[in-house]
Amino acid sequence: MNLENLKPQVTALLTEANTERDEKLKKLCQYLSDNVSYYNWVGFYFANHETKTLHLGPYVGAETDHTVIPFGKGICGQVAESNANFVVPDVAAQDNYIACSFTVKSEIVVPLFVNGVNIGQIDIDSHVLDPFTEADERFLEFVNEEVAKLF
Repeated sequence: MNLENLKPQVTALLTEANTERDEKLKKLCQYLSDNVSYYNWVGFYFANHETKTLHLGPYVGAETDHTVIPFGKGICGQVAESNANFVVPDVAAQDNYIACSFTVKSEIVVPLFVNGVNIGQIDIDSHVLDPFTEADERFLEFVNEEVAKLF
């Protein structure tokens, strides 16, 4: 799987005319889920800095009860505070992990910056142990750079 080959379609999806932002993000999540075999849950969380919480945005995959996550809690909450990518090869080995499903084996979370402010993140769960590489990190940084243009 060459993630570079997905970039043109990512840009195309996000620049569709007459499409609302949330619909673009949902289509993007579906595209990533459909085209990367180990991206089993793909979604966005957006920050509310006043309440120090993350709120679930568009996503594809299994339903989740985690619609609001406090900063610092779980992988997503830690990224809200650290402003850094977080790759978890094995969620079972993480102390501060919010279990979503027994099928989730690994996770990657990449912050989304607009004008230097962390406004949210893309969160991807995988049913495979340790599938995420540096290429995934660079690709998801690109995805978020493209998403940031919507704000």
